[in-house]
Amino acid sequence: MGNRSLIGSSVVPFRMVFLMWLVYTVEFAYQVNLGWLGIRPRTATGLIGIFTAPLVHGNLAHLVSNTVPLLFLGVVLFYFYPRIGDGVFIRCYLITNALVWLLSPRVSYHIGASGLIYGLSAFLIFFGFMRKDFGSLFISVVVFLMYGGIFYGIFPGSPHVSWESHLAGAVVGLVTAYLYKDIRNV
Repeated sequence: MGNRSLIGSSVVPFRMVFLMWLVYTVEFAYQVNLGWLGIRPRTATGLIGIFTAPLVHGNLAHLVSNTVPLLFLGVVLFYFYPRIGDGVFIRCYLITNALVWLLSPRVSYHIGASGLIYGLSAFLIFFGFMRKDFGSLFISVVVFLMYGGIFYGIFPGSPHVSWESHLAGAVVGLVTAYLYKDIRNV
């Protein structure tokens, strides 16, 4: 199972959240809009968003609503699955954003970490059901009970919410769970 500690499992999620809050603080302190760092589908300038969009948030409520689940899901991922945690996190981050850039029908800026959150939650939920071992299944049930309702967000709703990021994240999390399901000593 590898060496695991709560502190070690928190490093990646806390760094991510630190960067999100740093970007928001810069925007607030200098009264600049960094929304141009979001994903703008099928444009050359929007490619940077594949790397930067999850760091940019529209307002404080948006930032806070992404902070808590990212910390929780990230720590759960790295604590219980330390050997595959990096791969899962990177896939949910980069592939989700690349899919939004490639496939979103809306040519507007997509910002925020919710695509990553949907990817992590989908992975954690489906991974346990696919592996069928007690520990992974228990994690799946807990994450589903806490975050299963977010899957309503994969459908179009508010024009200011990137359901495309939610859907892409959920698909990436599901596919990643399938691809990793047979790996032992995760």
